[in-house]
Amino acid sequence: MGFKSLLSKPFAKIEVNKIKKWSADPIKTQEKQLKLLVEGAKNTKFGQDHGFDSIKTYQDFKRQVPITDYEGLKKYIDAIKSGESNVLWKGIPIYFCKTSGTTSGTKYIPITKESISNHIDAARNAILCYIEETGKADFVDHKMIFLQGSPELDTSGKIPTGRLSGIVAHHVPNYLQKNRMPSFKVNCIEDWETKVDAIAKETLKENMALISGIPPWVQMYFERLIQLSGKKEVKDIFPKFSLFIYGGVNFAPYQSVFKKLIGKTVDSIELYPASEGFIAFQDSQREEGMLLNLNAGIFYEFIPADEFFDENPSRINLEDVQIGINYALILNTNAGLWGYNIGDTVKFVSTNPYRIIVSGRIKHFTSAFGEHVIAEEVESAINATSQIHQCSINDFHLAPQVNPKEGELPYHEWFIEFNQEPMDLIKFNADLDIQLQKRNSYYADLIQGNILRPLVIRKMKKNAFQDYMKSIGKLGGQNKLPRLANDRNIADQLINHNLS
Repeated sequence: MGFKSLLSKPFAKIEVNKIKKWSADPIKTQEKQLKLLVEGAKNTKFGQDHGFDSIKTYQDFKRQVPITDYEGLKKYIDAIKSGESNVLWKGIPIYFCKTSGTTSGTKYIPITKESISNHIDAARNAILCYIEETGKADFVDHKMIFLQGSPELDTSGKIPTGRLSGIVAHHVPNYLQKNRMPSFKVNCIEDWETKVDAIAKETLKENMALISGIPPWVQMYFERLIQLSGKKEVKDIFPKFSLFIYGGVNFAPYQSVFKKLIGKTVDSIELYPASEGFIAFQDSQREEGMLLNLNAGIFYEFIPADEFFDENPSRINLEDVQIGINYALILNTNAGLWGYNIGDTVKFVSTNPYRIIVSGRIKHFTSAFGEHVIAEEVESAINATSQIHQCSINDFHLAPQVNPKEGELPYHEWFIEFNQEPMDLIKFNADLDIQLQKRNSYYADLIQGNILRPLVIRKMKKNAFQDYMKSIGKLGGQNKLPRLANDRNIADQLINHNLS
């Protein structure tokens, strides 16, 4: 055992005890966060516009701070960009995190000196929880790689601007710098395919023990390593590789292909980072879900997902959430986001402590026929079907077909790229439809009532989704393909561009 791994164990014990303390008193922890947030922003333009001086309780806060999104805060963010201070949070942000928007184009999410530690400490805490629970720390002595966006920042404006992973790269603790890869030069390569090739070449002879990134892009890295090395499996290239850290997408559809590529099972830690704040992290290998990050400058609110588009939806704090209900996640942060709809839906799997899973996106669903199928249901259905047929999926996209050929019933169209195809695709198709019916009663009623025909699978060629993402300039980094849509904007491009 090396010096770093030796020291990491008592350090992990100290920090995990702190986590246990605040997670054991969650309501009080969140009440304290709300009080600190309101106090910190009461003299800002937003605080004055919304009467923060008179907010004493959560009920006051709800009355005076509306639910909003980026468009609703854009006038304040534009004021910050023009040079004003004390707008959404005291002072000015130390960064703008640049991220893709839908209606707004590019979004500029503020990161303040108070909020930056949230992004750093939560990832660290996830690793420390793993060390404390498992006793495994040897990986700390070896090389680690974080597949991420370029750390180069745009400094042409008043506030440095970059992608979240690139900003965070500037704040990696010193004790990890010597272990960390890739090199700064390679990390700055913008073209993702060129970057992955360079990372693979740079790391091929290193002793990698920890690998982190969004699963589809890590898969691309593994495949390139195997191709370059002539080895059959990643474990033959990196014998010390023992821990995979991921976030951004559900890992379950990738598990079988990762096990095949790696050649063994490795432990994994799930994170829930976002430009708006680090929301949750996996604190246990034994329990389901991720611990909600309650003590890190974020006050959480929740709206039941099935009420979200109502005129007056329910709006609750942590105290009133229930296990098993899909909630739209609302953030209030010390970066200056207020009543902010992040766009994700979450589901609580535990309230002692408060652990969540990410169940989808509030706008990523399929409900062209009133069925409201969500990501959690389709991912669970395809995982179950893949296990039955002993096959593996690289990626997929689901969209409604509302205008089929004359005489045909409408249907759900699944675009699936297989890593390992099922022996009987027709049977796989039928079983997938049955699995989805089990998970969504509205969909089952539509099938059984002959309103819809059973789903149709379009088998995609290898790397079809990578090719599609490349064609729209979103290959790699933190970019993710939506797995569900309520329209055919992506589906029609897949047909024209990538269909096998």
